[in-house]
Amino acid sequence: MALVLVVEDEQKMRRMVARVLAGRGHLVLEAENGNEALALLAKGPPDLVITDLFMPDKEGIETIRAIRQDHPDLPIIAMTGGGYHNNLELLAMAEKFGANARLAKPFRSEELLAVVAKVLGT
Repeated sequence: MALVLVVEDEQKMRRMVARVLAGRGHLVLEAENGNEALALLAKGPPDLVITDLFMPDKEGIETIRAIRQDHPDLPIIAMTGGGYHNNLELLAMAEKFGANARLAKPFRSEELLAVVAKVLGT
């Protein structure tokens, strides 16, 4: 069981990811954007961060870079559907800035759980 921070501005997607993870016994924290995520991280780091890339206020790449400054070893999974232009190249960029893995939306629950298990080494 891990403590997972899910950072996603779309409530339905955030809740779906949280529900799938909780169904496998993980504890889940939720944030709507990078600023909320960083505030939660200041209280203590989780075991894993899963972040969207397209978000208001502080988007995913900025969030990943900020997390890496204070928590260089914290596992991060980047996810996106590519935004308005369906640009999935941002997932590769997210890995260059410190994400350990990536998920292209839409994804199945099994895909999410497999990537989480791989990143956590379980």
